[in-house]
Amino acid sequence: MIALLCLLATSVARAQLTIEIVGGGATTIPIAIVPFAGESAYPLGVTGVVGADLARSGLFKLIDAGGVVPRPSRTQDVRYADWSSRGADAVVVGSMTPQPDGRIQVRFSLLDSVKQTELTEFTFTVSQTQLRATAHRIADLVYEKLTGDVGVFSTRIAYIAKQGPRYELLVAEADGFNPQSIVSSNEPLFSPVWSPDGTRIAYVSL
Repeated sequence: MIALLCLLATSVARAQLTIEIVGGGATTIPIAIVPFAGESAYPLGVTGVVGADLARSGLFKLIDAGGVVPRPSRTQDVRYADWSSRGADAVVVGSMTPQPDGRIQVRFSLLDSVKQTELTEFTFTVSQTQLRATAHRIADLVYEKLTGDVGVFSTRIAYIAKQGPRYELLVAEADGFNPQSIVSSNEPLFSPVWSPDGTRIAYVSL
């Protein structure tokens, strides 16, 4: 019996040594996100939010977009050799233009620097308070076009936070920004779950 147990232990140890963990880094898509023309006039850097969303997914590798002169903001401005030489398979360019009514026109293009083609192009006209939502939407469009899957950067998360004896149910953007308190209690709150249509939240309270 002792010999059998030793044999089993040895087999388990050998099995553990053969476990291979493969990260997502080997399949990342190298992408350059060029700061949009006119972006510096606004407090929020849209391209920074887009880049952070894509990098956080684990499926993209951000390529440094600095040092390219002139900096492209339209498809026709892009010199594909500038980006392919840096190892970027995809490039995002765009602009932010103030409108007479106070809103901002945000335009972007996604380009394939290998095939030297435009993959998609969108224009949004939004208020300044909608810039983060617009950035998440751009990240969703880029993600979907390059991976074939629907992006989730425009969704929201619900979670429980505890400060001292106080519990709070909070809702925030997918990247954790702009949290809003929905419920607070001195009794424990846990297990928040969204309804299928995303308009309600169920949770457990004691």
